[in-house]
Amino acid sequence: MLIVAFLIPDNPAMHALIPFAATLDATCRQCQSELKLPQLERLLSALTPGLTDQGDEFSLTPPHERLQAQCAGLTLHDGLVPFASGAARALRAQGLLLAGTVAAREAWAFVTPCHWQLGQDHVSMSDPEALELSESHCLELLRTMQPYFAEDGIELFHLRRGTWLARSGLFSDLPCASLDRVVGRDVGDWLPRSAGASLIRRLQSEMQMLLYTSPVNAERERLGLLPVNSFWVSGCGPAPASGVEPSEQAVINTSLRRAALHRDSHAYAEAWRALDGGLLAELNRRLQAGAPVRLSLCGERSCITLASAAGGFLSRVMRRIRPPSRQQLLDRL
Repeated sequence: MLIVAFLIPDNPAMHALIPFAATLDATCRQCQSELKLPQLERLLSALTPGLTDQGDEFSLTPPHERLQAQCAGLTLHDGLVPFASGAARALRAQGLLLAGTVAAREAWAFVTPCHWQLGQDHVSMSDPEALELSESHCLELLRTMQPYFAEDGIELFHLRRGTWLARSGLFSDLPCASLDRVVGRDVGDWLPRSAGASLIRRLQSEMQMLLYTSPVNAERERLGLLPVNSFWVSGCGPAPASGVEPSEQAVINTSLRRAALHRDSHAYAEAWRALDGGLLAELNRRLQAGAPVRLSLCGERSCITLASAAGGFLSRVMRRIRPPSRQQLLDRL
């Protein structure tokens, strides 16, 4: 895997980062190739391909999260990107994270309540965003599960509806797959495998038994909603060293995510059309006004960043090089 760091110019460009700009699903890819996307075509003809992150579809951390980590100035190891530590630091700065003992180099993770669907020969994860967890259900589930995590030295905190923070030294070295790798797929292919992972797998088994009789799930079933019967751990890593600051601000557009994860080609096409007429049209307006622009297109394997070229000999040479077609570029991702 090749990860290239960003160089931040004195006059920073508007940087748009688009996850799932390409997908490995054949139907979505075919549908995408037939779309008319004039704003994207204009950008690809005007911007210069540059920074590339080359990977594969088996990495624990997908390309868009690797790029987000770089922009945030976070240390990056596959499956160990301390996004949760950043969220914890933000909460503490607001005075909203008061419980527990704060260690100098503590480690954090996101814990996401979720639904595992039992199939004939595998267990798959439903999209947690589709659970429609209410705030009250989320808090009640948290109170139910906290004591069991505490027995294993893991503190749980409410972060937002559908996402909790967990603190434990275990998370300093527990590579975990991103939710975006697991949704709709066989959970067994993505379970953590490191030395400390057995504790997490045991907790997952215990929560399946505990939540089977949960009043929250009984109410959810009456409402026709999926029960919560497990959890997923992601965003693990130690707290960043003091003084680490974001190296770049990026506009992250996730409008393609849901359709891509659900392999819904019709919704994927509609999301692309809306993206083309919205964010990508805005990038073109800025470009025509002379403002610097950066566009990162991320697939399930790799990503590429294109940028408006500054003046000079190199930019003139680059503009004469025939750019790849839209499909050639997206096929690389």
